[in-house]
Amino acid sequence: MQSPSTCSVSESDTCFPQCDAGQYFQSSYDSRTTDETSEILSRVYRPHGTLARTLYYKYLADERLQRYDRNKWYECDTSGIPDSIRDRFLPLSLDKETELFLDQSCHKSDWIFTQLWHSIAKAFLGWFMTQTSINGLLGRGSMFVFSLEQFRRLLAVEEDWRGDTLLDLGAGDGKTTEVMAPLFNSVYVTEISGPMRWILAKRGFQLLDVESWSEAGITFDVITCLNLLDRCDRPLTLLRELRAALSPGGKVVVALVLPFNPYVEIGRLDHRPTEWLPIQGSSFEEQVSSAISNVFEASGFKVEHWSRVPYLCEGDLNQAFYWLDDAVFVLSASEEIPQDVS
Repeated sequence: MQSPSTCSVSESDTCFPQCDAGQYFQSSYDSRTTDETSEILSRVYRPHGTLARTLYYKYLADERLQRYDRNKWYECDTSGIPDSIRDRFLPLSLDKETELFLDQSCHKSDWIFTQLWHSIAKAFLGWFMTQTSINGLLGRGSMFVFSLEQFRRLLAVEEDWRGDTLLDLGAGDGKTTEVMAPLFNSVYVTEISGPMRWILAKRGFQLLDVESWSEAGITFDVITCLNLLDRCDRPLTLLRELRAALSPGGKVVVALVLPFNPYVEIGRLDHRPTEWLPIQGSSFEEQVSSAISNVFEASGFKVEHWSRVPYLCEGDLNQAFYWLDDAVFVLSASEEIPQDVS
């Protein structure tokens, strides 16, 4: 369970589509962190009726979201990690594209009747569909990892740079893919959810099979693996496949939610992965350092640089948007032979 200082996801399960978020995340804005003003208001005003209470508490949560210092999303204390890792930290910052996503999320979360319909439909569909597929069917819960300008900075390319091929693994509804797509001639995607695959095809992306994409005989200039390593059954196998599928000079961009908390949505009754990433440490920075040394470098990658961004998600009837802490790593294939890290 993430601490309130590092996570802002409600104890409801309506935010991140990869899993039942209520099992893994808690809100930074629950009753334990309610500020003094809201506490006084809560004592004075007790709304009657479930909907009235929901809307009232959403108002309080959204007020706190507006006051939150969003620059903290990008900050890192690198003083306690090795110099070789500290020197590769790439500081990013809040930009207009990120603010636009947040503004749109706030606007959509105020569509009360739409949010009510989503809640009712989710409760029914949850009996026989995954959270990811429900979100795809309802057209809700879109994610935001980085802006186009932030993506350019991560790749260390100029504004007029254009690559040939991009592969976005686990692309979801394709909203993040759309951010990156203008930089490439051809865009390929994979996705396990049927409704999400339909959305991706409708957006014009070229779909590859989730199980056999690495056997398609295509190499890629850039492969993105965004918030997938902690959601797949065999992440170490996936890293080997990523390295083999890179074009000469190609790069892999990995986003990983930290603190590390793996959860396999489909195929495992206990939801635990078959292969475990050996990530150690308690703080965000310690786990970044461990991931670089114990996972990426051991898997035959060189870490060009890394950064910290918020993994944002559209909100619901509880609050306008949610976030988790994402570490983003830009990798290239090293000349060293990969180690066995299983």
